[in-house]
Amino acid sequence: MSVRAAVVGLGWAGRELWLPRLSEHADFDVVAVVDPAPTARAALDAAPGVPVHQTLDALTPGAVDLAVVAVPNHLHAEVAARLLGRGISAFLEKPVCLTRDEADTLAAAERAGGATLLAGSAAPHRADVAALARLLPELGRIRHVDLSWVRARGIPQAGGWFTQRSKAGGGVLFDLGWHLLDTLAALLGPARFTQVVGVTSNDFVGTGAWSAAWRQDEPTAADHADVEDTARGFLVRDDGVSVGLSAGWASHEARDVTRIQVVGSAATAELRCTFGFSPNRHPHSRLTLTREGTTTSLPVPDEPIGTEYRRQLDGLADILADPGRRGRAVDEARTTVRVIEDFYASARCAHEQTAVPAHQ
Repeated sequence: MSVRAAVVGLGWAGRELWLPRLSEHADFDVVAVVDPAPTARAALDAAPGVPVHQTLDALTPGAVDLAVVAVPNHLHAEVAARLLGRGISAFLEKPVCLTRDEADTLAAAERAGGATLLAGSAAPHRADVAALARLLPELGRIRHVDLSWVRARGIPQAGGWFTQRSKAGGGVLFDLGWHLLDTLAALLGPARFTQVVGVTSNDFVGTGAWSAAWRQDEPTAADHADVEDTARGFLVRDDGVSVGLSAGWASHEARDVTRIQVVGSAATAELRCTFGFSPNRHPHSRLTLTREGTTTSLPVPDEPIGTEYRRQLDGLADILADPGRRGRAVDEARTTVRVIEDFYASARCAHEQTAVPAHQ
């Protein structure tokens, strides 16, 4: 039996990512679309025959099994909590929430409505990341992981909600950084972080020349950008594994590069690729294993860009039917939000210290 799905939000993610993939997937039947903007509703032609509604009130648990929420970050928790509280399960793209208080709100809504919150996380579903994961048993005891996703030019449109802290929660750390932290948890298992040191900068944000040309964001009024475009940090998990984290919407590099290096007591594995949809990417993923001074290149699957988003839908119906999944997404999101909050707190402290002359 197909899962009756609704798409909430017809921005880039809802329109380009989820609506076509849900419509094409055998396990899902798109029964409704919701967006408050008349222009978004009028422009929808990707799913003919699907009812398009203005408000969430049109969705009922008797008609919808799962709502895929693709609204701006600051509305994630509010929209998902409304759905969950009414008994409609929700699939939320990252970031699941922006604060620990929002995580508590989602948990309470899950309990009240008896529905399930599922968290979207594309990167762990990539074939090359799965190939890296299969190497981990050969590395011995894992000691350190370096995670980086640095774009050459890839800032979301200036003036849009992505560059406003009040609507996005933060900048590149909430955007690309969340993907990296999800990938880390998928590789090593979830864990809390006992130490977090981070710095941020905003040398490129708000400058049109560094924008993400492949995105077709709706034009908005040019509000002041107040988020970071670069974040660099050093973290320690409660299992003793240290983590280097680097995320950048823009840089002086020629291509957009994602790099995951896992250092173990017996060997080191490294994956170089490009996450996401940027056309300014490495043409092929490269996976290597280094042991005792010898580096070996290993075969890695080559797949079309965006396959990982469809792969998230495979088996989702079974996950949705498992009551044991309830509460898990909120717990994982609470851990991620906590480390992001600690990262920003460290960065604020660093900025305050650099603003005060050092004592001679």
